Amino acid sequence: MGSLNLSPHHCYSSALHAMNRTIARRIASNAYALTIPRKAISSQAPGNDVSSVPACPSHEHEVKQSLKSDVQPQYDVAIVGGGMVGMALACSLARMPLTKQLNVAIIDSNPALQNKLIIKKEDPPDPRVSTVTPSTISLFKDVGAWEYVLQNRHAFFDKMQVWDYTGLGYTRYEARDINKEALGCVVENKVLHYALLSCMQNTEFQKTIYPSRLTSMAVPHSSSSTRLDSTSSTTTLNNQGNLAKLDLSDGSSLYAKLVVGSDGGKSHVRELAGFKTTGWNYPQNAIICTVEHTVENQCAWQRFLPAGPIALLPIGDKFSNIVWTMSPKEASDFNSMKEDDFIKAVNHALDYGYGPHPKSSLLGNGDIFSWLRADATSSARESFEVPPKVLKLASARMVFPLSLRHANDYASKRVALIGDAAHTVHPLAGQGVNMGFEDAFALSKVIAEGIAVGTDIGEVSLLKKYEAERKPANIMMMAVLDGFQKAYSVDFGPLNVLRAAAFNGAHYISPLKRSIISYASGEQKLPLFS
Repeated sequence: MGSLNLSPHHCYSSALHAMNRTIARRIASNAYALTIPRKAISSQAPGNDVSSVPACPSHEHEVKQSLKSDVQPQYDVAIVGGGMVGMALACSLARMPLTKQLNVAIIDSNPALQNKLIIKKEDPPDPRVSTVTPSTISLFKDVGAWEYVLQNRHAFFDKMQVWDYTGLGYTRYEARDINKEALGCVVENKVLHYALLSCMQNTEFQKTIYPSRLTSMAVPHSSSSTRLDSTSSTTTLNNQGNLAKLDLSDGSSLYAKLVVGSDGGKSHVRELAGFKTTGWNYPQNAIICTVEHTVENQCAWQRFLPAGPIALLPIGDKFSNIVWTMSPKEASDFNSMKEDDFIKAVNHALDYGYGPHPKSSLLGNGDIFSWLRADATSSARESFEVPPKVLKLASARMVFPLSLRHANDYASKRVALIGDAAHTVHPLAGQGVNMGFEDAFALSKVIAEGIAVGTDIGEVSLLKKYEAERKPANIMMMAVLDGFQKAYSVDFGPLNVLRAAAFNGAHYISPLKRSIISYASGEQKLPLFS
């Protein structure tokens, strides 16, 4: 039989380990007893069963706890929603010198965050795409994500044509009007997400991915203002009571100095934090799909029809994306009709359907604007063109409702909203995701500024700087898009003539055209001469 080692050194070591465990449990118990009063917010009714399975953080970054499992992990930033905008924030934080040492949790049940997405170029494009502006492209380049986009399918376009179903007016925009190479680039959402995720993974960024959902959130009262060390990657237990606490659907919990809601238009963070919204639902749905041509499409097309606009966007390799706005009843009918009938309807809507092709100009070839011809843009001399014919469907059709929604506030103590959680817009100009990316990068810079001066990154006074930067810009864009939607939802003779005059003015008045292009590309803050 083996002998039992009972040497003095062994007994001392065992006793020491036992004492350390006891002290650790008491510290944890005392920390919870000393927490300050907090506002508890929950979407889960009392008595509902929750899984007792612990959180399963991604092993890309192993979280090392100094205490036992009864102490919840603590983070500098918890990003709720790991979609494109949430990943843009994480990527930006991972790349900036002042923020790359932060400890960040990403909470999202999307399997793509856990298992690296494999994108096959030979597959047809997904119908969920985004038109990214030159401003957004610059932001992606700054953090090193754009190179991953270029490795996959994408389509730059340098021309855009917009016209009215009445045949009374049209306008053409070209990148060379503002000395640019492209007006934008159409990219599948999954490619943008993959690019941002790849960019973040190729850093030493301390991130933990929780494949779960947020069920409740508790934030400290606004009157509490314990100063925290913003530069440390963890927070001592004594400060836990001043942090936001997040409970997840798998039964686990975590603490964070700052919770960022990037969880979409139906944001749970926004709801739990008590942010009020203003907005309305449009009496319209959008039907989207991928279509194929016999030739490659290199122009973005948009035609305003009686029920809403139809857009044809290039996506590369003879494919295009359709975004067609119409009434809910029409959307249901078009979604269920046979493919051949749907293709005929699309070509009809992009050609002679609903009205004639526009003449070169309603107003005698633009003679009323002849006094500005000396400074005319090159696109003002371009005549109307018919979009390439659609040959067949290359994806399933998808339908979704349209709305305008805006959070009255973007920030409160320990909480900030970005992307669709803060604002949802009509898709007629493809600006929604660009607004979200601008939010993400603006918030990351504000966080870096707070760290630079030693401010608590969850302090409302700091977060309000982000709100002050982004809220006016977003409201302006939302007002422009909503104005377009309302102006083109009424079929009325005098209004039709005014719309045609606006088209021709945008086509021939060079300063106006350049201003519109600069605003739409994200390079100008106001839509008119600024």
